[in-house]
Amino acid sequence: MQPSELVMNPKQVFLSVLLFGVAGLLLFMYLQVCIEEQHPGKVEKRREQRATSGWEPVNYLRSTPRIMTREKIQEHITNQNPKSHMLKDPKDKLANLLNSKSPTRVFTETNHSQGEAPALSRNPGSPTIQLIEKQQGTKILFRKFSETNWSVDIQPLNKSLVTDSKWKRIDATQEKRRSFLQEFCKKYGGVSRPQSHVFHMVSRIYVEDKHKILYCEVPKAGCSNWKRILMVLNGLAPSAYNISHDAVHYGKHLKKLDSFDLKGIYSRLNTYTKAVFVRDPMERLVSAFRDKFEHPNSYYHPVFGKAIIKKYRPNACEEALNNGSGVKFREFIHYLLDSHRPVGMDIHWEKVSKLCYPCLIHYDFVGKFETLEEDANYFLQLIGAPKELKFPNFKDRHSSDKRTNAQVVGQYLKDLTRTERQLIYDFYYLDYLMFNYTTPFL
Repeated sequence: MQPSELVMNPKQVFLSVLLFGVAGLLLFMYLQVCIEEQHPGKVEKRREQRATSGWEPVNYLRSTPRIMTREKIQEHITNQNPKSHMLKDPKDKLANLLNSKSPTRVFTETNHSQGEAPALSRNPGSPTIQLIEKQQGTKILFRKFSETNWSVDIQPLNKSLVTDSKWKRIDATQEKRRSFLQEFCKKYGGVSRPQSHVFHMVSRIYVEDKHKILYCEVPKAGCSNWKRILMVLNGLAPSAYNISHDAVHYGKHLKKLDSFDLKGIYSRLNTYTKAVFVRDPMERLVSAFRDKFEHPNSYYHPVFGKAIIKKYRPNACEEALNNGSGVKFREFIHYLLDSHRPVGMDIHWEKVSKLCYPCLIHYDFVGKFETLEEDANYFLQLIGAPKELKFPNFKDRHSSDKRTNAQVVGQYLKDLTRTERQLIYDFYYLDYLMFNYTTPFL
């Protein structure tokens, strides 16, 4: 055979490459199906983590043409409550929150292969057919979820279990809060469907199936004692008073809504009683600073403290740079307001609008830290909790410290300029408006 006869013509080369490519694609799809059938939860969770990865927070409340300008919102709120939200003109781009044009992550029909869609036929076939069926089933459920009418219309609470007339005043306050949030979201939310990945959106929500409760965790707003209550309702402890801080936060005894598949998330959001407890943003911020930076902490000092001191303290000593202890409140505020933070955000000072999405998820109960005990005990009545179960009123940690209140906050803010205080307000602007908090510190 002559050497020239061994050379393949272009047509043969093309067909060979095409066959190898098809074979490789089929092998890849087959291996993918096998892996997802063995570890569906891990695969789905990994995809969600990739979709929401990154240090910097994502603007999940994207502006739309329906969202009005800040000035119009301010005018409306001020007309309802003249003592609330007396603002100066914005001094930083943080003040343009509601008019931001920054890109957002969109809730898309991502390929989560869990096969949650009902009545999907699974005829035996090739791996390719099985994969297509899985994709179609997941797309159906995602489409159903994204096309859901995310209505913020108020649904009346079930008060059939409340028999004591002493709750009338608290109930009237509760209705006002829900109505206020309802009106705000209708007028300015501009949201008719989710704008973020659903698993991220529900990642702070705890589930108690026995009493059908969904509780969105807002750190520094009574969340530790609320978790104790959920553990008692779950039958994990006889009393809320003998559950340690570590058992509450690191024991992983409670389920979160993002641990369920899409069908489980969808059904619970539509049938369970959803509660969120909030706090004055400035008080919550100061409380978080005191807790994480004024006491020994093996995580916040080396992770946040070192980065903050390095960037915002000129001529910092070597000891402070090495251990991250001794962060000053003003340094912490510079970190918070910096659009190029040296380390990312943290749930303890993240906005409630980005933790619980109150204009996307309709919360049936809106409690406040300022009236925490009475609000919480009324909520326990509503959901039919045992009569002997009362919300604990003890301080979870640093019990010898004075609770953070308006007087304590004033001491921390006195060293900040008026512009800095205004920028903090601008940063938490949505939280102030959504939950009708006043601004006494400006």
